[in-house]
Amino acid sequence: MKQRLELKLNGEMREVFVEPWRTLAEVLRDELGLLGTKVSCGTGDCGACNVLLEGKVVSSCLVLAPQAQGREILTIEGLATPEGLHPLQEAFIEHFAVQCGYCIPGMIITAKACLDENPDATEDEVRLAMSGNLCRCTGYVKVTEAIMAAKEKMKKSVSGTGYGKGR
Repeated sequence: MKQRLELKLNGEMREVFVEPWRTLAEVLRDELGLLGTKVSCGTGDCGACNVLLEGKVVSSCLVLAPQAQGREILTIEGLATPEGLHPLQEAFIEHFAVQCGYCIPGMIITAKACLDENPDATEDEVRLAMSGNLCRCTGYVKVTEAIMAAKEKMKKSVSGTGYGKGR
């Protein structure tokens, strides 16, 4: 029997009816059409399905959809605004940190959580935060460079742009 699920998804209240055994990743992709959240390992080891749940990074393949009831979720689709891409998205493009792109949404979400928690994160702290995100195509050097560049943009634009903790 399906359960009614209400959640604040990318800033908007959404309602969906789901089987209680479905994962958040499945519901985001299959029921809500948000294909940026990727499912790769299905065991929470790769980071491709990372989303922010109440501002904290979670592997959405390990979260049962009913656990998200009434909670706030941010996916890669919720980062950009009508004014443009989020500084992390821009930096990943500018620094050529994207190859096939499969893991990138999870990386960007993880990087956002890292910088939201610690806007002055050092390169070592960024590397540690990103250590749960696996990629077969990209060297992690360009990913780290992109995050460090975005950090500076985010620090400059926090006042008045919406690029702070919420988005």
